[in-house]
Parts: sequence; structure tokens; C-alpha cells
Amino acid sequence: MKILEITNVDFSLTHFVLPLMRALRAQGHEVVGVCADGPLVAQTRAEGFRVETVPFVRSYAPLGQAKAFWTLLRLIKREKPDMVHAHMPISGILARIAAKLCGVPCIAYTCHGFLFNQPSSKARQRLSLILEKLCGHLTNLYLTVSQEEAEDARRLHIHPHPVAIGNGRSSTLFKPDAATRARIRAELDTEETTPVIIAVSRLVRHKGYPELLAAMESVPQAELWIVGERLPSDHGSSLDTCFHKARAALGSRLKCLGYRSDIPALLAAADIFTLPSHFEGLPMSIIEAMLTELPVVSTEIRGPREQVVHNQTGLLVPANTVAPLAAALRTLTLNPALRRRMGAAGRKRALELFEEENVLNKTVRLLLGQAKKTNRVHSPAHRG
Repeated sequence: MKILEITNVDFSLTHFVLPLMRALRAQGHEVVGVCADGPLVAQTRAEGFRVETVPFVRSYAPLGQAKAFWTLLRLIKREKPDMVHAHMPISGILARIAAKLCGVPCIAYTCHGFLFNQPSSKARQRLSLILEKLCGHLTNLYLTVSQEEAEDARRLHIHPHPVAIGNGRSSTLFKPDAATRARIRAELDTEETTPVIIAVSRLVRHKGYPELLAAMESVPQAELWIVGERLPSDHGSSLDTCFHKARAALGSRLKCLGYRSDIPALLAAADIFTLPSHFEGLPMSIIEAMLTELPVVSTEIRGPREQVVHNQTGLLVPANTVAPLAAALRTLTLNPALRRRMGAAGRKRALELFEEENVLNKTVRLLLGQAKKTNRVHSPAHRG
């Protein structure tokens, strides 16, 4: 069976979709990745996957979306896949409409968050809901990464049978490692006894960086390591002013490490993980931190509140606030025993709910079961 895995950008393909592509290929299927071009496409191609590029734009720009849609339509007509599995809101809408027009036998979608749940104008939120409902009717298999998104899809009549599959990461890759901790701290000139707070995400405002940088002024005992960069496709105002002010206030306690491929090692060298986002799907970074036995300080929003058990595996604070975030970070910075207890509880919870192999097995089973159910995989009309 030929499957097109379609997502918006190379970052999403590499970090979110590639493990599923591996799992499907291991079952003997031909899997083709589709996303906007970018430097991370090479990583997927290096594993022997074919990746086709489409000029997706992460905005409502009509001309840009039209160009992406027609490119996608031509691609699907040429490829004649047995299944299109789409990801992310805008690329997911375009891919499902194009797949339907091309007569693809099986159309699947994984919802990583709804645009109508994100801060925006009422008009854009209404448009997003209308498009989600339209595309829900075109979707044979509707998956979500979080329970709340599945409940929304059902309650708002987007799809009658959404299935929450979660997200997953490998417990053998993300785990505590004393030797790695010592090595990374030596490389970054950080004392063993210095509490390290780490944030891993794209450098965009809705990840809560203005609040985090301000909060760190009230957490004088700790260093803050920020891992990530702003993608070319990211939009919204720059964080340059926030970081300039933070560098002046925090000095050497702020370490901006940029994009790194050694995330497991960096997490193993840290003491506390934080993600004070304004909105999320079901963050992979929180799962990675939990598996590494780091207590998590995040915001009480969709996604993180399904992952973090407040006062057991971490602390949840209101979004868009500085003082509660600073207080939570201070609490964990000053209490090593609490960090260890929450970290151990977090790994236990992650092993139960977010083990990558289990999530992938469930996803593959659902995808292949739906393809079989359509009973049109080898349809002559489709193949012709």
C-alpha cells in the first residue's frame, strides 16, 4: 500500500511524523513524506524515504494557500496513493480536500490542535471551525493527539468517531544519565550543584518566552537553558527585545543554545523542564522531559494538563502570568528532594501513557484497519 504522510513544514515531518513513517515502512508499505521544503527534509531522505515538497504557508494568505493546494492536487493525482494521512490544521485541510477530489480511497487525519482554540479574531475562529467540519465529513479515520481535542471533535460535530491516540517518545532514548549530565555541564561551564531550568521549543511568543524570561529574574539561584530557534515559517512579533532585556538582567545565567540534535543529552543534564505556552496540542517536549525524570512546570492549558499531574509530576500555573511561574520555578529550584520525587513520578506516568512504541503500534493498527475497511486499496478505477 502507498501512503502519503502530509504535514506543514520539515520540522513537523522530522520531529512528529518520521517515527510513524518508519513504523509503516516496517510493515512493508511504501511511505512518502510531503511537506514544505527546508533543511530538515534531508534528515528524512537520509533514511531512504522519498519526500515531496509543497509550498505550504502557515497563514490564511489566499494566494499562498491556492498555490499550495494546486501543487498538492497535482502531486496526489500523480502519486495515486491508497491512503493520505494528513497532519496539522492548514496542511490537513488542504490535503483532505485534495485527496477527496483525487478519489483517494482512504483519508486519515491526525489533529495536533484546532486553530479555533487558539487566540485569533472571531472571524478566523469561525472560519476554522467551518473548515474543520467540512473536512471532518471527508475523513475516514479521525485521530487526535489529546483527549480534549477528541472531545471537541465529537461535541462540535466535526467527526462522529474521533480517537485520541496521544503522542509518544522512546524511553530508551530519553532517560536519566549521570555520565551525560556531567559531560554536558562541563561543556557548558555549569557547576554540578547549579539548578538548571531547560526550555525546548521554537522561539515564538506563544511558547511563553516573555513570561519565562521575566520570571527568571525572580529565580536567582538557577540557570536557564533555552534550546530551539525561530523557524522561517513562524510568524508573529520578534522576541529580540525580550531576549536583549533578559541577557542584561540574567547575564551568564541565560544560555541560548539554538537548534540542537542532542536533546536527550541536554535534558539529562538539566534539573527542571518548563514550557509556559499559551496554547498547545500534546507537547512532545513534555513527554521527553518526563521520561528523563525532570519535574515539569507548564501552564494549565489543553495538552499539558493531560500530561502533568499538578503537585505530583510537576506544577501547573496560569498561562500569560509571570509571578506564579516564578514561584513554581523557585519552589523546585530550592527543593532537590521534591524535584527527584516529581521526576520519578513523571517517568512512571510517561511509561504508562506515552511510550512511543505503544503509541505507534496503536496508530499503525488504526490506519491499516481503516484502509482494510474501505476495501478499495486495489481498486482498478483508482489505480487507473
